[in-house]
Amino acid sequence: MTVNAFAGAYIFMLAAFAGWVIIGNVPAILHTPLMSGSNFVHGIVVVGGLFVLLNATNGLEQSIGFIAVLLGAGNVAGGYAVTVRMLEMFKSSDDAKPHHAKHRHAIHHAKKA
Repeated sequence: MTVNAFAGAYIFMLAAFAGWVIIGNVPAILHTPLMSGSNFVHGIVVVGGLFVLLNATNGLEQSIGFIAVLLGAGNVAGGYAVTVRMLEMFKSSDDAKPHHAKHRHAIHHAKKA
């Protein structure tokens, strides 16, 4: 094992432990906002995977880089989908109607008065 491989393995184990400790102490009600708000972390995974892919010298390294990019991109897309869905939950029923429907509703009530 070279020094670079040892340093990479050490960083990976340290990051895994830190993630486990941080996420393990988050209350269940905050998991969705935390995960949807951490899309930048998934972006870092994509950048790291691209770095591995561009510096790959054999098929194994290329495969690992490709899988990292693929999984990171899936996490980014999933994180944004969760964010959009979560934000939809906080809209009132009036916000869900199209603008012209709200306008007609207001005119109808004004004519009755």
